[in-house]
Amino acid sequence: MPSTSTKIYSSAIGRRKTSIASVRLMSPKEDWIINGKKFADYFTIPGAKVRYEKPFKVTKTVGKYSVSVRANGGGQTGQLDAVSLGIARALIELKADYKTLLKQEGLLTRDPRTRQRRMVGMAGKSRRKKSSPKR
Repeated sequence: MPSTSTKIYSSAIGRRKTSIASVRLMSPKEDWIINGKKFADYFTIPGAKVRYEKPFKVTKTVGKYSVSVRANGGGQTGQLDAVSLGIARALIELKADYKTLLKQEGLLTRDPRTRQRRMVGMAGKSRRKKSSPKR
């Protein structure tokens, strides 16, 4: 966890599916931490580093901040997208000029797709139908 002497510049929340990520941008001395682990250890998906660093690359602020995240709910992909959205929102809180750059790259759009709910009479799943007898 970050020490008490660390200056927090901004914070924001990102969401995706059932994942919620609370993101804090701090002074660059700290490691990037999510739920008490380093980002590289937490996200094992190929290409994850590119996705969570993209907001910094678009705004040309790579290395200016370190990130601390508390994420819960969902799986790794949902949490990764929630972290990316949270970082983009936190950068806008710092400087409003970043909004146009991030919007053009699609980093401020929350992905609204969620799991389809279970339907009545569908044998426990959302699209599966019960088998009907032939005779």
